[in-house]
Amino acid sequence: MPAASDGGASSPTRPAAVTARGWGWRHAGRSRPAVHALDLDIRPGERVLLLGPSGAGKSTLLHALAGVLGDVNDDGEAGDSDESGSLLIDGGAPRERRGRAGLMQQDPETQVVLSRLGDDVAFGAENLAVPRDAIWARVHEALDDVGLSHLPLDHPTSALSGGQKQRLALAGILAMRPGLILLDEPTANLDPAGVLEVRDAVGRCLDKTGATLVVVEHRVSVWKDLVDRIVVLQPGSASDPAVLLDGPPDRVLAEARDMLAAAGVWVPGFVPATRNRASDGSGDLLLAAEELAVSRERPRRRRFKSIPPVPVQHGISAQVRAGQALTITGPNGAGKSTFALTLAGLLAPVGGSVSATVDLSQGAGIDPYTWKADQLIARIGTVFQEPEHQFVTGNVLDELMFGPRHLGRGEERVDELLERLRLTELVDANPYTLSGGEKRRLSVATVLAAHPQVLVLDEPTFGQDANTWAELASFLSELLDDGTAVVSVTHDVEFSAALGGTELRLGTTEAVAS
Repeated sequence: MPAASDGGASSPTRPAAVTARGWGWRHAGRSRPAVHALDLDIRPGERVLLLGPSGAGKSTLLHALAGVLGDVNDDGEAGDSDESGSLLIDGGAPRERRGRAGLMQQDPETQVVLSRLGDDVAFGAENLAVPRDAIWARVHEALDDVGLSHLPLDHPTSALSGGQKQRLALAGILAMRPGLILLDEPTANLDPAGVLEVRDAVGRCLDKTGATLVVVEHRVSVWKDLVDRIVVLQPGSASDPAVLLDGPPDRVLAEARDMLAAAGVWVPGFVPATRNRASDGSGDLLLAAEELAVSRERPRRRRFKSIPPVPVQHGISAQVRAGQALTITGPNGAGKSTFALTLAGLLAPVGGSVSATVDLSQGAGIDPYTWKADQLIARIGTVFQEPEHQFVTGNVLDELMFGPRHLGRGEERVDELLERLRLTELVDANPYTLSGGEKRRLSVATVLAAHPQVLVLDEPTFGQDANTWAELASFLSELLDDGTAVVSVTHDVEFSAALGGTELRLGTTEAVAS
């Protein structure tokens, strides 16, 4: 990243201006543009909430403003992507203004670059040639702002939860003091307290620096009172302008509430209609956890001894039954994802046990961690918190076909999945060019295509607009009715209510904060 003359800790931040004139972008290998004919002016210091249905090009616009579009395609080679019109920051192309904008991406995993927490937060400021003493003052201030100051600077970034990595990415941006802050779903994987904490941290930073803000978030109520303006984008079209609505938050929400809700925007107080399922614990037992202790760390060797990892959570007992939903909740860092991966047979238990009954295995009491890959994916399907971690092909259709072909099963479910999860028009697209919401739906579809008896989902509603959220919730409810067990790690209260079932709440432990 090129250096910029941002100066020390006391140097004022110069807010950036954004101008778009007929700007459009088509990703390599895609027939339709992600954004078409965008006309937009954002004044220095303005705070803008960018809304729109999944696939409307919101993330594409943020990546363009950060100067990271157009160098190579998603295969790492020069591609046939296409840009039209002009998009400028302070009168210059974003790629010539790198350092003026700080981008927090949808997937915080992609922004963790160093192994220690303090070094990672300092990385961006170091690349902007900020003086050393000023850097560490900024690091401490940013970590305090995002609620990570209780962790030591040498805390391993690999030991952070997904939500903690989200806060870490935000801290790195705040430490840079950019003139334009770009946030892509910054609170999607956070617990309710963390959502407000991060929003307030952004507000404090804006009050201190006067920086310009563009934030993409489906949940309007979180950001409505912090922004000056709401801009609503619609999917790229040759005939319609990119901007559907633009104005002060209260006016836009009052005058166009029904239109926004129909477009999938999460307007305050609106929850899509779904058929809420009642709790039903009568299904056959498929998986059981008994006094389970979990960790993502591997055992360490000290001379001739093997030292087991310190568990992030212990003493967990839970049951997974056919046709029943199990929702795993709790604060960030409580070990929810680690427990789910252990239950799914992808991590070895540190203590206690996970056992599969005769419905899943050829013998009762078998730990799924001991199964071969083919045995596992045919029985327990796992959707990771980061969708990119499970993509293995170059287009959406091949991705959906991969599981059934590998298992020698029929592919009759693929067309239904494409239709129900709104992926039909994306069959030829590279999975890595999809929006965050589209990636999440594809990751769910690829697992469902293998017909597993147990479905384990980590933050399944991440990045979904209200319409795709409702479709996903309805589809999972139908799977439950058909006898599939659904295990979900989520902070989404409405989603938990829609699926019904039982809740397992994990609390923080001393191991989490150490």
